[in-house]
Amino acid sequence: MTDEPGAVRRSPVVRVAADVSSQRADRVCAAARDAATSVPVVRTGPTGVDDLEPLLLATDGGRTALFSDPSPSAVSDLVIEFESDGVPVAAADATVDHDPDASALATPETGALSVGCRRVLEPCGWVDPLEPTDYALRSDERHAGAVANVGIRGRGRGDAREDEPAAEAWELVRETDGEPVVVVNANEPDDRHRADRTLLAGAPIAVLDGVAAVAAYVGAEDAVIYLNEGDEGLERHLRRAVDAAADALSIAPEVVVGPDEYRAGAPTAALEAMEGADRIEPRRQPPTPAEYGLYGRPTIVHTPRTFAQVQRALRDPDSFDADAPDPGTRLVTVTGDVDAPTTVELETTTELAAVRDAVSMTGAFKMACVGGVFGGITADLDVVASEPALAAAGLGTDGVVELLNDGRCPVATAGERARFASLENSGRCVPGREGTKQLTELLRETYRGSFRSDEIRELGRVMSRSSNCRIGACAPRPVLSAMNEFEPEFRVHADGRCPSGTCSENL
Repeated sequence: MTDEPGAVRRSPVVRVAADVSSQRADRVCAAARDAATSVPVVRTGPTGVDDLEPLLLATDGGRTALFSDPSPSAVSDLVIEFESDGVPVAAADATVDHDPDASALATPETGALSVGCRRVLEPCGWVDPLEPTDYALRSDERHAGAVANVGIRGRGRGDAREDEPAAEAWELVRETDGEPVVVVNANEPDDRHRADRTLLAGAPIAVLDGVAAVAAYVGAEDAVIYLNEGDEGLERHLRRAVDAAADALSIAPEVVVGPDEYRAGAPTAALEAMEGADRIEPRRQPPTPAEYGLYGRPTIVHTPRTFAQVQRALRDPDSFDADAPDPGTRLVTVTGDVDAPTTVELETTTELAAVRDAVSMTGAFKMACVGGVFGGITADLDVVASEPALAAAGLGTDGVVELLNDGRCPVATAGERARFASLENSGRCVPGREGTKQLTELLRETYRGSFRSDEIRELGRVMSRSSNCRIGACAPRPVLSAMNEFEPEFRVHADGRCPSGTCSENL
């Protein structure tokens, strides 16, 4: 076996892949360990495909058999067979032949695990999340300056450089007086978003390697991982990961938690929460966090997805095309009217329609909301996953595609999101505080017989251009995109009828 860092050297081996909080996976893992006499059993993190987990993987050399959601008794039999007769292929859901020294999850040619690519997701479900030697760590060899020119962009609404070149913030921090600090913003209370949690549960030390690389480049000696206070299992897991990686990495971030509120995940609101502010609201910019961030210090604020892209670039800079409209890959959680949420990784040249192969829908597809709660609503997923293409199509970039079936009403769907914005905005600016209320009321008027299309569009234009926070700026997007796609249904509602037959007046 090779001694290359990142190559998983245990073989034969049984892995049990699932979220760190999965008690069913704990029972499956315990059954495997009770049955094993010579083969090691490793509890790995989530693969991103909830419907398969806990996923048992039996590996020997260059062959892996995959078993989806086995019972503890079946696991005992499989492990006994594995130890006596080799990889139990007959009963497997899939069997994959691969490089014996593979450091990436063995994926079959069909099914959810086959969708997209697994570059950033590569370790998830395959490596021991808390074992540094299972990762191809690179920050001890080079800092982020080595990949500053590959075009890495911020991923997700929690990133202070969302859809913009991350290296510009790195350079600004280097030029700004003060002791810099690096923040991993992972406070996401919306369950639609799974990508950052999948990375932190399945490959936390890869994310920490990206943090260490950026910290070294900007000269930061302090780093913080900011989590949702409701996710106690992930908090414990990350504290263990930080401790496990302490000798392998140059920085050991502090793990802190923030309010379980949507607004608390915005980059500058996250800084306010960490500083102990009584009222959680976004700051006015400029100055940006890179100039005046946590406690007034120059601060880098990225999501786990962005730091994972940094780590990937350190390992393979040639996989990034700096001249591409959106270099790197995009992690997308597919949710909505599906059997189970699934997180996939797409090249930014891949059409979003590919995600439909990763899930099973309940009912016939009608529309999708792309980009989270304030994403754009569309009936067409034939758009590539790059930021310029998504923006041109009026869609969001926040790593979520909700597939909605023919029982859904676009008017009600848009209205629910407008109402959410009216409740969750910080109240700091008039467009966010009053505009979201007016938007919700205008949609209610549609149910009362008055579809005021021009007023809705003008209000949306004003809000998007003048709001201080993303909630106010993005709240019109689901409404306007739904109107563009399904305006006849809005007009029918004004006549007192819902074509889907599912609507009520209670927006």
